[in-house]
Amino acid sequence: MSATPPQADRPKAVLFACNMNSVRSPMAEAILRFLAGRQIYVESAGVRAGEADPFAAAVMEEIGIDLSAHAPQALSDLYDSSFDLVISLAPEAHHQALEMTRTQAIDAEYWPTIDPTAAMGSREQILDAYREVRDGLFRRIKARFPLEGRAADV
Repeated sequence: MSATPPQADRPKAVLFACNMNSVRSPMAEAILRFLAGRQIYVESAGVRAGEADPFAAAVMEEIGIDLSAHAPQALSDLYDSSFDLVISLAPEAHHQALEMTRTQAIDAEYWPTIDPTAAMGSREQILDAYREVRDGLFRRIKARFPLEGRAADV
């Protein structure tokens, strides 16, 4: 039996959540939107709204995805919360996602993802940490959401 859901069972609306909606969840949102086009509605939010991260924008630009218009938002600020699936990328966000499942018909998945903002060293070493997160999310999203028509690779 396949580990990925058939197209009929694929979520129609996905929310990616992390702590501040400035690095991991916007990357994941942009990657799934890039791969899925209009096949899946995608949003991202954080437990708190942080500041846009220039390193995240730079590594996404390297693969042709523009994050420059991303405005971080908190889960509590979401206009619409009718998602089929919430994928949390940090422990605090996963706790919030589980709370959402108590009152709404939402599935929750936890994808532990390192926070590249803790990286130290030269600019290139820091960018490498962001690239590692970007590439890991890209691979995981492609595996989790079998999509037709887009076969982009990182």
